[in-house]
Amino acid sequence: MANIELIVNLLIICLLVPMILFAYNLNKNLKVLRRDQNSLAQLVAALNEATFKAENSIPKLKSATEHSSEGLKEVVDSAKELKNDLLFINERADSLADRLENVISNSRGLANPRPEAVDNQVKEQKVAQDDRAAAELELLKALRAIK
Repeated sequence: MANIELIVNLLIICLLVPMILFAYNLNKNLKVLRRDQNSLAQLVAALNEATFKAENSIPKLKSATEHSSEGLKEVVDSAKELKNDLLFINERADSLADRLENVISNSRGLANPRPEAVDNQVKEQKVAQDDRAAAELELLKALRAIK
């Protein structure tokens, strides 16, 4: 019976030695975990703070975006109006250029003017000048309206 007690005691000793080593390693790992737990808690706190700041910044960002979009819309509307005015001025200038071209070609086409032709030419030049003056007045009015 003494042999059985001895064998059981040796078996317990053999099992206790790995148990002690395992407990030592477990204690060392728990210390690392506790130390890392503090840094993890600090990391979570920093993340919470960053999230809070981001949530508070969203309304400010939205209002800045709305303000910018309103300003941009005004600029675009103004640009559309200017574009329409410039198209009108361009059309009027084309019309005036066509009239001037016709007058110039008519005046060049008269190589040997007769007295009636000279009178007609003078009348056409006066009409062209009146048309030009009217077109210039319209152009000036359009430019003043743009300002």
